[in-house]
Amino acid sequence: MRRTLLVLALIPVLALSLTAAAHSDNDIDKVNGAVRVEAGQQAGDVSTVNGGVHIADGAGVQKASTVNGSVELGDKVQAREIGTVNGAITIGSSSHVSGTVEAVNGSIRLGKNADVTGKTSNVNGIISLDGAHIGGGIETVSGDIMVGANSRVEGGILVDKPGGWFNSNSRKPHVVIGPHAVVQGPLEFRRDVVLDVSSTAQIGPVKGATPVPFSGDQP
Repeated sequence: MRRTLLVLALIPVLALSLTAAAHSDNDIDKVNGAVRVEAGQQAGDVSTVNGGVHIADGAGVQKASTVNGSVELGDKVQAREIGTVNGAITIGSSSHVSGTVEAVNGSIRLGKNADVTGKTSNVNGIISLDGAHIGGGIETVSGDIMVGANSRVEGGILVDKPGGWFNSNSRKPHVVIGPHAVVQGPLEFRRDVVLDVSSTAQIGPVKGATPVPFSGDQP
C-alpha cells in the first residue's frame, strides 16, 4: 500500500516531464484541464493534472490517471489501470479494469456488474460495490467499505493502521458486507472498525474485529 502511494505521489513530477517522454500516437496528456475520450473511441494512456478524466460509454483506454481531479468511466468501458490523487473514481456498469484501481484521498465506486481484476485501494473515502466484482482484494486506511448485495471480492479486505498525518483521524471505518455478497480470503483489520455482515453473506476468516450480523438490506 505504501509503495503504491509513493508511485501515485510521483504523478505530478512525471506530468511535468511529458515533453521528454515518448508516447504512442493515441496517448492523451494534459495539464490544467479535463480530458475526455468519447463513446466508442480507443485511446492509450490518458492523463491530466488539475482536471478530470472522463471515459464515455463503450470506450477503451490503457491507463486513466489524474492529480487533483476525478476519473469517471461510463458503462461498458475497457481499461487496464485507473489512478488518481485527490479525486474520486467512478466505474460504470459492466465496465472492466484488468489491473489496479487506486485513489489517494478519494472515493471509489463500482456500478452494477463492474469488474476489476486487480487490487482496489485508497486511503480516505468510501469504496462501494453495487453488485460488482473485485479480484485482487480491497485495501484502505481510513475509508469506509460497502460490499453491496450480490457483490464478490477475492483476495480479502485489509484496513491498515494509519501512520504519519493520518494518525489524527480517530473515526472508526465502517465496513458492511451486504446480502448474498461473498468475500474470499482474510478480512484483516489493523485498527478499530465497525464490521456489519449480512446473515446471507459469505466471508473468510476475520482478524482484528468482531462481525455484527444483520438481516435485511442494510444494518
